[in-house]
Amino acid sequence: MALKHEPPITPHHSAQEALRVLETVARDSSGITDAELARRTGIGPERLTALLRMLRREGYVEQIADGAYVAGETLARLGSAHHREQALRDKLQHTLEALRDSVGAAVYMSRYVDGEISVTQYADSPATPKVNEWVDFRSSAHATAIGKSLLTQLDHAGRRDHLARHKMARLTSRTITSDRLLLSRLEAQPPTVPVLDLQEYAVGTVCAAVPITAGSSVGCLALSLPVEHAHRLRQAADALNRNAAPVLLSMAI
Repeated sequence: MALKHEPPITPHHSAQEALRVLETVARDSSGITDAELARRTGIGPERLTALLRMLRREGYVEQIADGAYVAGETLARLGSAHHREQALRDKLQHTLEALRDSVGAAVYMSRYVDGEISVTQYADSPATPKVNEWVDFRSSAHATAIGKSLLTQLDHAGRRDHLARHKMARLTSRTITSDRLLLSRLEAQPPTVPVLDLQEYAVGTVCAAVPITAGSSVGCLALSLPVEHAHRLRQAADALNRNAAPVLLSMAI
């Protein structure tokens, strides 16, 4: 008998499930058991255990003496209108630093706002240095993993509009400078697969990016590695993708 393969769980799906768990926990101030959570949310025990582990690690839920779950400090801070913007920045920075350490690469958060690319936050270290921005990221979307990931999330007209406003300069011998070729590549890019930049923006650097979309906000998570670590790129990109749910969750609350 052929086994049924479950579809891969995307960060968006994980964040949606986590929100369902959080809403259920928040409604029960005296605490709720994992068995009751499974019953109310319809999420299977194994999946629920993984979600609760992530939510505890991120401070969204806490376990009290009898083993029941209650809302955690992170949920209280992000759910409050008072200083929410700063609380969100702090939470995202903490998450980016944890991602940097787990994937062993500099990690970036970027958004597409008012027709332009903006790297809003990043986490690097002496061992994982960030890429040298030798050409403004706003004018090099065609060559960067960040830019290409953001452009894949726009419609065709939005992509054409962006490329019409930003000349596709050749930054390295690998840079795509044909808008027709770039548009066809963007069109063919599966939304759940990381976008790669193999020395297209800068010689000596490889990058990967995964989409982070909350509501109408277009964003992405990216990482960069020196080319001598290129053999780790796909594995690091997959790890980034798998661990993107906490970022989506922070933005959705």
